[in-house]
Amino acid sequence: MGITLAKGQKVDLTKTNPGLKNIVVGLGWDVNKYDGGHSFDLDTAAFLTAGNGRVTSDTDFVFYNNLRHPSGAVTHIGDNLTGVGAGDDEQIKVSLDQVPSQIERISFTVTIHEAMQRNQNFGQVSNAYIRVLDEASGVELIRYDLGEDFSIETAIVVGELYRYNGEWKFSAVGSGYQGGLAALCSNFGINV
Repeated sequence: MGITLAKGQKVDLTKTNPGLKNIVVGLGWDVNKYDGGHSFDLDTAAFLTAGNGRVTSDTDFVFYNNLRHPSGAVTHIGDNLTGVGAGDDEQIKVSLDQVPSQIERISFTVTIHEAMQRNQNFGQVSNAYIRVLDEASGVELIRYDLGEDFSIETAIVVGELYRYNGEWKFSAVGSGYQGGLAALCSNFGINV
């Protein structure tokens, strides 16, 4: 069992796990009882940013329409359209030693597809979490359960990996946005 974080907590990832090179970031959720006539489609993404918190190009945005970063460092495993089933609903693999040197942070996000049109928000989602696993062993190193803090948000920055003194750390962010994917893209410097 790994370390369980609360919102705002940070933890060393590579310093406490020497030799760690490849990780899997798993995100999962359940949908509360809901009868709005539309299914829920939550989407995960990773924004690779420089020191200023912004992407250096649009290819630094890894999501269901751009599954792999040009460096090969970050790969989205694929879009789960329903969220049905146990375990992680979507996963993103990260090869820590392949992350380009100008990238200082990798932010992991979840958005609700067509949230405005479907009148959906994260108040209708429960049991949301992010976890970091050692890809080689499958051992869970870090877990952050989001709780039920979001009522009107349609996008969340769940957590982030960041470099500090040559080591990788993880931060449980839990920051919500209204405006869905477009709001997140704008925040990270992508024009939509």
